[in-house]
Parts: sequence; C-alpha cells; structure tokens
Amino acid sequence: MSILTVDDLHITFGATTAVDGLSFEVPSGGAVGIVGESGSGKSATALALLGLHGDAKVSGRILFDGTDLTTAPDAHLRRIRGAGIAMVFQEPLSALSPFHTIGDQIAEVYRLHTGATRRAARERAVEVLRQVHIPDPARRADAYPHQFSGGMRQRALIAMALACRPKLIVADEPTTALDVTVQAQILDLLDEVRTTTGTALLLISHDLGVVAGSADEVVVMRRGVAVEHGPVESVLVSPAAEYTRALLDAVPRLDAEPPVRPAAGEPLLRLDDVHKHFPGPRRRSLRRPEPVHAVDGISFDVRRGETLGVVGESGTGKTTLGRMMVGLIPPTRGRITFDGTDVARRRGRSVQMVFQDPLSSLNPRRTIGDSIADPLRLQRAGSERDIRRTVEDLLTRVGLAAGEYDRYPHQLSGGMRQRAGIARALAPRPRLIVCDEPVSSLDVTTQAQVLALLAEVREEYDLTLVFISHDLAVVRRIADRVAVLQAGAVAELGTVAQVYEQPAHAYTKELLAAVPVADPAEARRRRALRRETAYLK
Repeated sequence: MSILTVDDLHITFGATTAVDGLSFEVPSGGAVGIVGESGSGKSATALALLGLHGDAKVSGRILFDGTDLTTAPDAHLRRIRGAGIAMVFQEPLSALSPFHTIGDQIAEVYRLHTGATRRAARERAVEVLRQVHIPDPARRADAYPHQFSGGMRQRALIAMALACRPKLIVADEPTTALDVTVQAQILDLLDEVRTTTGTALLLISHDLGVVAGSADEVVVMRRGVAVEHGPVESVLVSPAAEYTRALLDAVPRLDAEPPVRPAAGEPLLRLDDVHKHFPGPRRRSLRRPEPVHAVDGISFDVRRGETLGVVGESGTGKTTLGRMMVGLIPPTRGRITFDGTDVARRRGRSVQMVFQDPLSSLNPRRTIGDSIADPLRLQRAGSERDIRRTVEDLLTRVGLAAGEYDRYPHQLSGGMRQRAGIARALAPRPRLIVCDEPVSSLDVTTQAQVLALLAEVREEYDLTLVFISHDLAVVRRIADRVAVLQAGAVAELGTVAQVYEQPAHAYTKELLAAVPVADPAEARRRRALRRETAYLK
C-alpha cells in the first residue's frame, strides 16, 4: 500500500515549467530517492507535497493517505504539515529560529498539532532528541541553534520532523553541506528512523551516492521529467537512460586512477610551524577564556606546479589554513612564505582564492564583469576598453559567454557563478590559487565540469593549486598530494596513491570509509560495517 501517490504532476512558474508529468509512489514504510541536477524539479516537487509552492500553478494529483493535496483546503494542509508529512530542509540554520532554543522549537511543533501541555511537549522534545542520538538531550534541549554543530543541527531538524510521528519524511538535500563522516551519520540515522518507526522516506539529492544505500527505488529527473524510474539496484547498476549513465560517470570515485602529471618543482609556498588561535567562548567560571586552537603547528611545502589537496571534517582548520595561505588572516605563531617572502607581502597578484560560495563572495550590486575587472583596475592594466576585452576573454576561457559581463550574480546558476569566481582569481595572473570547497554545493555534473576547468587552467596558466575539500573522492580526482587535517594538525601527508591506497592513520581510514558510493550493495555493506563498529565501541 502506498502512503504517497504522485500522478501526472505539473508545476509551472509563469512561463517556466519546473515539473512536467511526474508520477511515482512511496510505499508505506518504504524509501524512494529523487535525483537530478540543479533545476531538474526536485525541490519544486518537495514543496508541492506540502503546499508550499507559492505562486506556482500545480496540476495533477498528489494523494497522501487517500487525500488529494492539490485540492485540499489550506486548513487541512496545515494539519498535515509536520503531523502527516514532515520536512527536513537542506540548511538547518535557515530552517531553525535563532531566537528560540532547540527544545522549545520542537515542543512548539508538537503542541501545535497535538494540543499537548507544555510539560508533555517538553518531554517529547527531549525524547526525540535522544532518538536522534543528541548527547545529554535534556540539557542540549536548552541550547540555541548556533550552539550546535552543523551535523547536530541537522539531527535537531530530524528530531523536529519525528515529533508528531509523521507517516512520511521528505528530506530535501539533507547532507549537501556536511562533511563525509557527518553525512554518513545523518544517512544512517534516517535509515534507522525509517526501520524503527515505520515512517516512509522521500530522499531528494543531486548525489547518486547519497540515495544508493538509503532508497529502495529511485526516480532520475532532468528538466522536470522523470527519465528513469525503478529499483535502485537496476537503475544505478544497469541504467537504461543515457542521462543516468552520464550522472554516474560524473560521480567522483575513490578507486579512480589519479591523473599522471609531470613531477612538481621546488617549494613555492612554505608553512613553518603555523598556529592560529581565536578567542574562546566566555564562561562564568573562567576569568580568561581558553583560546580555540584552529590551526595547531602545521608545517609543509606546496611545490611549484602541483595540486595539493587539503581534506578533513568541518572544524579541522581547513578554511582557516587556506585564508592564512593567501594572507587574508595572519598566523598567531609561525611563518608562511611565498617564494621566500612573507605571504602577506605577496598577496594579490601572486596569490588568489576561489571561495566556497560565490554568491556571498561576489558583490550583488556589481556586475560579474566589474567584479572580475576590479583587480585589473587596481593594477592599472590598461584602459577600460582593454580591461573589458581581457575580462570577456577570461569569461570565454572559463566556459561563460562574453555577454555575461553585464549580468549580476543572482542571474547566474551556481555553476556559472563558480566559473566567474575562477575567472576573477585568474584575472591578476597569479602563480598560486587556493580553492576553498569550490564544488561542495554543486551537483555532480557541474562539479565534474568545474574540476575539469581547474585542471585545464592549471596547465594553461602554469598554476599551483591548493584544493581544500571535505570530499575525499573529489580530491582524488584533482590532487597530486594530499594533507589530511585533524583537530588543526596534519594527521597524514603523502601522494594520492599513498594516502588512498595505503592510509597510515586511523582518522584517514575513517574518512575513506564514510565516502558515499553509487553501488547500492556496497553502500549497504558499508552501513552495516559502520553499525557493527559503533556497536563494538
């Protein structure tokens, strides 16, 4: 029996068709995955299930527990949201109120749908926080979202979804912004919730590896249309659609052969016992708060012409290290030199950075072309006509049209904005570019395109790259050597072959074991192994 039936669903925003004739079913207690690139209609479908599609026009049928949600009155939809269908959003910081404690927010949802007393609602909030493995849930219920890590915030959202014992959980890209170990924990938790409570799961993701071990069936979407639909074993192992095969080919793999490149040259960037400390949180019991050691004694060289990967979980110091490498923040102790000179004195022309989120790093009030042209203007690299011609050439080189010069960041897709960010970094003709999580929020095909672009411009411009990422499969695709960071220090450093095929550190082995794979049988085997390991601990 199906808890959800979507039949010939159409969603249009004005003249734009987001979903075009989509049909699928979610069995009671079952799990269905929807995968596809950005713009394929995945999130529009999820919002339509809850009647949150705004001004969009929706036609077709969405039957939930026998009720057609497309014709149900608003009052009925409000009763279903949270109680019958619960949503786990991609970004918990925007889904949770920063002004209320985690416990109060969960309790409020429970009281709204059940009419429970404040005491009963509080007890239910603590109960579901315990169910999602939040340590000391009675105490942590009084914490605010900013006091939780990213993974704990996502667990809190899942706890909120569980509060009213829904029949269906819709998880929309629930692991996109998480590092691989936390991602594995969240996916394991969703699978545990489904098997222990009988709640059905609709898992939406751009990553085939995410749905491989978590779904029974998968729907592959492209431009609003389901191009393939069937059991996850047949779709991901023997895909019938060319588009599905292209998605699978774009997934970075740990067993992929690293590219063969010429040997790197002498050291270009040198880090010598580098530390970075930040003021710690104030506590009443301490007159002077203990500092946070974000980077704690790192020493290594980046060689001319190589790509050095820097990997690790969130909070290991990767971004802080990257910002020190380009001279944006000074080290507390130690020295960073570029070609023998303090990096702070070489910043700009010699060293550039590509940031994780180009939408926040590009000025929304300036055109893409002007943002790329700014470093050229600072260098007085010719007349405005010459600078515009140079920028248009750069835009073309990174796969954009010269006409994108006059568009604004919000008018470009995520992949196009990241290409613009790469063009801006290339503009002053640097010798070293530090890329901080440049593909973490992109779908797999766009991710593959950006990685290929970085490899091309490295060769063409004779660049040295530092590539920072939490995704070890992505790093294997582009790096020559890898530094594994743990708690602000280097746990392991070596060639790609050494680190991936013969990891020496237990932390590296743990990271490698958590990387999602697109083979359903292997994904389930790894989940079983993680559970067995957790039980033995």
